[in-house]
Amino acid sequence: MRPKRLDPKSGCAVELTLSIIGGVWKPLLLFHVLTGKKRFMELTRLIPSATQRMLTLQLRELETDGLIIRHVYAEVPPRVEYEATALARTLAPVMLSLREWGERYRADQQHLPPMEVHCDATPVLSKRKASARNVQSEKLAPPAN
Repeated sequence: MRPKRLDPKSGCAVELTLSIIGGVWKPLLLFHVLTGKKRFMELTRLIPSATQRMLTLQLRELETDGLIIRHVYAEVPPRVEYEATALARTLAPVMLSLREWGERYRADQQHLPPMEVHCDATPVLSKRKASARNVQSEKLAPPAN
């Protein structure tokens, strides 16, 4: 793996962001963990084309960067769960936008039918829409006198 560039040479925060969440598997791992706690084998089933070793490495990097929390339970067999941190949850709108952009690109540029949903973030989406509605209603409400 190449080292992360936490001090972007371009001076652009996009470079820093992509250094942290970039790659083939990190965005998918984040997307799945944002919907709730996931066990390692759940993640391997959700992302079957990734090797277990690569998922382990990517999960470790996400943990080091403070985006996921790894819970290890002292059981036989050992149980490990991954959970999104509050910092990772701030990425939910970005991840949903990436998914929507990919769906539009597939339809408009590739002229392909919609994909079967493998990255459903309904719980995340509904929470985000509800909080956005609350913020909007607070902005639109007349001040109380």
